[in-house]
Amino acid sequence: HEAGSGNRTKMARGPKKHLKRIAAPKHWMLDKLTGKFAPRPSTGPHKLRECIPIMLLLRNRLKYSTNYAESKVIMKSRNIKVDSKVRTDLRYPTGFQDVISIDKTDEHFRLLHDTKGRFVMHRITSQEASYKLCRVKALSTGVKGIPYVVTHDGRTIRFPDPLIKPNDTVKVDLATNKIVEFAKFEVGNVVAITGGHNVGRVGTIQHTEKHPGSHNIVHVKDKTGAAWATRQSNVFVLGTGKQPAISLPRNKGIKHTIIEEANRRAQKAGK
Repeated sequence: HEAGSGNRTKMARGPKKHLKRIAAPKHWMLDKLTGKFAPRPSTGPHKLRECIPIMLLLRNRLKYSTNYAESKVIMKSRNIKVDSKVRTDLRYPTGFQDVISIDKTDEHFRLLHDTKGRFVMHRITSQEASYKLCRVKALSTGVKGIPYVVTHDGRTIRFPDPLIKPNDTVKVDLATNKIVEFAKFEVGNVVAITGGHNVGRVGTIQHTEKHPGSHNIVHVKDKTGAAWATRQSNVFVLGTGKQPAISLPRNKGIKHTIIEEANRRAQKAGK
């Protein structure tokens, strides 16, 4: 025991490797009693609280496995592709807009949010699985003055169109990692909300409030006429005009009240 070591703060030895089940993000929808731990996502393209490990998609959502060991067999057999790349890490973090392909069953899914903030595995065609939308986070110049953009999922794409700016959305061909087309962050364009209280809602941009030194606020209105405001960092452009460049999950990003949901359930039960 070193003299005076009691005053010294202990430093952590490396990255954390565990995640308690209670501390796992709520949108993973893990129950409290089945275990003590949850799969801690590996470091990767999405943040820990904004992703879902691929193993949970296999076991809890698709029900292709009943436990961790079975998920491991599926993954290590190189059956699962994320964004057209085989992934064998069970804890690989998948997030918004990621395309998950299973060649053996000829299934393709795009990860999107529902209006309650949960990830939805939205089934798509093989044609739609060939591309994804990426939000431009930063625009910069690299070595020898080569321009590049950095996207929300950690991609660096060189030589972008000079008209592309931060907050715009680019459509990326997954086979070549090239930008096929792009949508500007402009009034009248269709957007999805990826964070905050209105996560999962889809509408069109009405106007933007500039707040230098703070967060810019964007006002959005959906098809039903409902309007809301959120931070610019939560807004993800889906396409030019009112037509999104991807197909949307069941409710098309329209948020229903609890009473509306109850009425719809009652109608279904009545049929």
